[in-house]
Amino acid sequence: MSFWLAWAEGFGISIGLIVAFGPQNVYLLRQGLLGKYVLIACLVCFISDALLITAGVLGIGRILSEMDDWAPIIAIASSSFLVGYGILRIYSAINPKGLETGEIESRTIRGTIFSGLAFTWLNPHVYVDTLILIGGTSSRYVGDDMTGFTLGAITASFVFFFSLGYGAKFLSPILSTPKSWMIIDLTVAGIMFIIATLIMKPYV
Repeated sequence: MSFWLAWAEGFGISIGLIVAFGPQNVYLLRQGLLGKYVLIACLVCFISDALLITAGVLGIGRILSEMDDWAPIIAIASSSFLVGYGILRIYSAINPKGLETGEIESRTIRGTIFSGLAFTWLNPHVYVDTLILIGGTSSRYVGDDMTGFTLGAITASFVFFFSLGYGAKFLSPILSTPKSWMIIDLTVAGIMFIIATLIMKPYV
């Protein structure tokens, strides 16, 4: 198999997994709509994803898949964070000041970085996608083909995250009214609660 064919397969698999509308994508979309520290938010998500993909290709996924004792702990931490963020979105929807900026992730660089890291590293699905699925698929490649596959998967993350973050700015004129942000925040809250429920379902 050629380097570029392996690259294309890595890109296709990665983009197919990453387009799922999970917490990380919701966060990045909202950050893009706000137009605050978009570059920082995109970089945090991309670098985190690239590290996880690389770890998966190096075989970390096979090790973690055998550590069943950690699964409930990760699930509780993830669902707690998502529920907490969902509550903040509801508060933002009913608080006029919260519709302007009023978000720690948009007001400060530190808040932006923290939110991006939390939405990435506290999401159990990102480990399944990057460490296990992408990592497992990469096991059939060797040498330059494995390098091509890895770079293809990482490229997909770069293209998607930066397209989502900066593409959202084109929607800002449509979504600039308080009513639009109320709908967005309530929708985000609903998504957070649903995902948190799905994460905890196997353990209750």
